[in-house]
Amino acid sequence: MRDESVAAAADTENTLLLELKDGTVTIKLRPDLAPLHVERIKTLTRQGFYNGVVFHRVIDGFMAQGGDPTGTGTGGSDLPNVAAGFTSKAKFLRGSCGMGRAQSPDSANSQFFIMFAPGSFLDGQYTIWGEVTAGMDLVDKIKKGAGQSGQVRDPDKIIGMKVAADATG
Repeated sequence: MRDESVAAAADTENTLLLELKDGTVTIKLRPDLAPLHVERIKTLTRQGFYNGVVFHRVIDGFMAQGGDPTGTGTGGSDLPNVAAGFTSKAKFLRGSCGMGRAQSPDSANSQFFIMFAPGSFLDGQYTIWGEVTAGMDLVDKIKKGAGQSGQVRDPDKIIGMKVAADATG
């Protein structure tokens, strides 16, 4: 029987490397759950869109959200929004990566979040596009915001993000 972790590690086209101030986080992309969202994340990553973008909303015990070039939580990319990709089998667990959106389920664009803890109240409401497979301890070190809004003063940035297939050499 083939080791699943070896197979996952070999799928560099569906692996993201998220560089934070404390090191590199490995994210397994889930095109089986959300092919359009995975494609959007990969497209923006390859454009360098996320490099230097802050984690503008970080709530201790809940999640860290980034992907807004304005740092306000209201911005996105120039690409059109992506329709919701909910699936009943996907559950928000520690390390799950979901797409941020506005009120409309079909308003996902560039913002995403990484869960610090399970969040079953998000299941079937937000699209899961990936999961942290290494470096969750580094995600835990992202600077937290204050209050229920989680807005962060002097927030941590994404140093860089790459699709692993592009990171050779």
